[in-house]
Amino acid sequence: MQQAVFGRAANLKRGDFRGSAGEYFGIWIVNVLLTIVTLGIYSAWAKVRRNRYFYGNSYVDDHSFEYHARGLQIFIGRSIVFAYIIIYNIVLTFMPFVGIALGVLMLLLLPWIVMRSLRFNARVTSYRNIRFDFTGKTWGAFVAIIIGGLVALLSLGILAPFASRWLYRYIFNNLRYGDRLFATDPKIGSLYRVWLPAFLIMLVGMALGTGLGLLAYFATSDSAALGMDDDPTLQIVMAIYGVLIPAFLLFGIAAIFYRVGVRNVVMNATTLDTRHHLFSDLGRLRYFWILVSNLVVSVVTLGLMRPWAAVREHRYMVTHSGIVVDGELGEVVSSIQQSGSAVTAEYLDLEGFDFGF
Repeated sequence: MQQAVFGRAANLKRGDFRGSAGEYFGIWIVNVLLTIVTLGIYSAWAKVRRNRYFYGNSYVDDHSFEYHARGLQIFIGRSIVFAYIIIYNIVLTFMPFVGIALGVLMLLLLPWIVMRSLRFNARVTSYRNIRFDFTGKTWGAFVAIIIGGLVALLSLGILAPFASRWLYRYIFNNLRYGDRLFATDPKIGSLYRVWLPAFLIMLVGMALGTGLGLLAYFATSDSAALGMDDDPTLQIVMAIYGVLIPAFLLFGIAAIFYRVGVRNVVMNATTLDTRHHLFSDLGRLRYFWILVSNLVVSVVTLGLMRPWAAVREHRYMVTHSGIVVDGELGEVVSSIQQSGSAVTAEYLDLEGFDFGF
């Protein structure tokens, strides 16, 4: 697939982000202040303003994307979930068995919520006045998310590439641009090639964590033997922290490497209208460096450089994504416009389940 993509590099339309940290800082600081003043209520409208800025400055072939969601839609969706969680906690306190039933119901509802969230995000996004759409069903989400998650978990991550394949096939094979279909079928061998480095990092993390945990445990044991401290609780706490801290750090690094690798594999295996290939060439080390340096800068500046970090990360993602067009992109879009977009006309229903999928 990579060879096919690079073989038609002349037709590659890379993304281009034209926003700036200075512009976004004004939006960001207003969003933060209004969210604080309204005790979080404004966060739904803040998300809309943020997405409209990032979508509106993300270009492909000199045309930008548009984000059409309204703050009230997102607020209602969040309110429903928030109210359910409050009721669940109250019921769990006074009627534990009913509370457990509500918890199980919440788990069963998760695929439906994910499906609605994917549909919502697709339908509020457009490019050149043509909306995206998502036609996936709840059962597909159940298989991709619940069963796929269990398979990856119970196999200790060894079967994670299969779970990733199910998930992204569910997403892209149900995604539409106007009346044209996306399709993907990432090869399991390619997914395992990006999984292997991440898995090795996890193994190193587990070995390092175990070693540090034992070291911390015996160090405190020696101190106790010398009469410096005879509290066994300290030994246990030191051993637990010695295991968990390095293990979680390296698990996070492995997750980033795996996510970026899977994105490249899936995007490069995805077609639009069976002719046009999506493209992604994110560098795992480069993206990891961007995330780490962004975190450090944001912490050191007490969050004031967060807009710069967000713009920096988004620009890298956009400029390393694109589409290899079979023909002229303008002609392709014109043919879609002529065939009409039923989604544009039908999108009036109230949804708003938006959790960033």
